[in-house]
This record gives sequence, C-alpha cells and structure tokens, in this order.
Amino acid sequence: MDRFCLITNYGKNENDQMTQHIVRYLERHGKSCQIMQNDRYDIGGIRHFTNVSKIAEDVDCAIVLGGDGTMIQAAIDLVHQDLPILGVNIGTLGFLTEADSENIDLALDKLIQGEYTIERRIMLKETEKFPGENSRTSCYALNDMVVSKAGDCRLITIKVYLNQELVDIYRADGLIVSTPTGSTGYNLSAGGPVLVPGLNATVVTPICPHSLNKRSLLLDAQDQIMLEIGRTKETADDQAVFIADGRTVGNLRTDDRLVIQVPHATTELIRLSGISFYQRMREKLNGNLC
Repeated sequence: MDRFCLITNYGKNENDQMTQHIVRYLERHGKSCQIMQNDRYDIGGIRHFTNVSKIAEDVDCAIVLGGDGTMIQAAIDLVHQDLPILGVNIGTLGFLTEADSENIDLALDKLIQGEYTIERRIMLKETEKFPGENSRTSCYALNDMVVSKAGDCRLITIKVYLNQELVDIYRADGLIVSTPTGSTGYNLSAGGPVLVPGLNATVVTPICPHSLNKRSLLLDAQDQIMLEIGRTKETADDQAVFIADGRTVGNLRTDDRLVIQVPHATTELIRLSGISFYQRMREKLNGNLC
C-alpha cells in the first residue's frame, strides 16, 4: 500500500498529535496520506461524517482514528468506496479497532509491508421506508438496526416477516436486527446470542418482550426481513423510532413497514495482530478476567 487517507476528529488534542505522527511516519517511508476531517452533516435525512467525494481515487486504504463509534461512522460513509479500513483506537472499548497509540509504528510497518489480512463484514440496508441509490442517501448499518418505542407508548407491537411470510409478532419495548459484528453490542445486552464475524447470518432480538417465550431469531443473511408496526391499543397508533447504528433515521407508526436486507457491499477491516475473535471478546467484554 502506498496511498492512504486518514479520517480523524481534527481539533481534539490527542487526535491531532496522532494524526501528525501518522502522516509524518508514512511520508518518511515514501507514502502519501490525505487527511479527511470527521464532521457531521446530513444528506437526504441521513447523517454522515466523511465527505467521500473528496477522497482521492487512487487511495489504497483508510486509516480511522477513534473508537468503535468512529469506525462504524466511517464504515457507513465508505460503504461503496471499496477501501479496507484500519482502525486506530483513541476511544475506550476499541472492539473493532486494530491498533492503538502504543503500537502504531509497528502497525504501520506491517501495513506498508503487506503483513495483514482482511475481514469482510456483512452490513444491513433498509430499502422500503428509507430507500436510496448510494451511500450518501441510503440507510446502511454495520452493527444493527433498531425499532424502539417512542412517545407515550408503554409497548409496541412489531410483526416480523421473513421472505414475506409472517414469522412472529412481538409486543416489546422494541426489536434489534443485528449483524455478527453488532451481535456483541446492543443485541448481547438484550439477551441475544454472539455471532462469529464470518457467519453469513443476522439475528433478530426483542427488547424486553412482554412474553417469556419470545427469544432471538437466527436468520440466513440471504433472507429478507420485513418489520411492520402493529397496533397494541385499539384507541391509538403505536409510535416508534427507527435507529441505524445509533443514528436516529426517522419516526414510525402503526402500519409502517421496514424492509431490511444484507446488501452486496461489505466493510473490509484490516487485521494485523493475529488475535482471534474469541481472544478479543474475552479481553474486551470480560474485563481481562479470563
């Protein structure tokens, strides 16, 4: 790799120092590095943080400074750029990131020398209620898509269809549709299973379901998921909010439908350390107790 772009929250002291260090290090090794500011702006009602139209066409790799949140933001914005991503942890958890300030030089050396592997992570795309033609207007998620109760609703009713067949009806605080990448996040907190990253599957998990026998559904990634907002009370519509990777996309009410699919586009994560998913999970989620 010879040409890089660096996505960073410029203006934060720690990020500024690391940004300048990476740029100088790459330039000393005869590489080029374009700095991309990580700023929030909205297009078509969808929140973005990186203006991908300004990324040079010959860039080989994106380096992202921040924690998991910044990595997810970058993955959404870069969904159609076909760029592998190296995450450098400036945050706290860093489950998706691969390097940190203590080993950044070693990480860059491996990157330059080609000593890395690439993990391809599936994503989610909503195509019915919030459609779009490309990454600047479409609703994508790397982790999860969530329908959550809103307003004065105590519960909402959500009908789950799989390939247009009704599978189940949930009365709950909400519902999570998660990728394997997102399975260690909100899905796990809501009692859902952990999926290994390479699994070509999604999982649907209710949030505080009003029934003891309602559990997660593990689905093939080729299946089309449709969520329809039902009616919990005869006298009023259910009110809900649709959230993709922590971004509020829009409001929903009774009879609204979402169609969620796994698109052909994937997120490519660069791996350098050789640390397995299970070791990473033990270290990050168990507080180094194992």
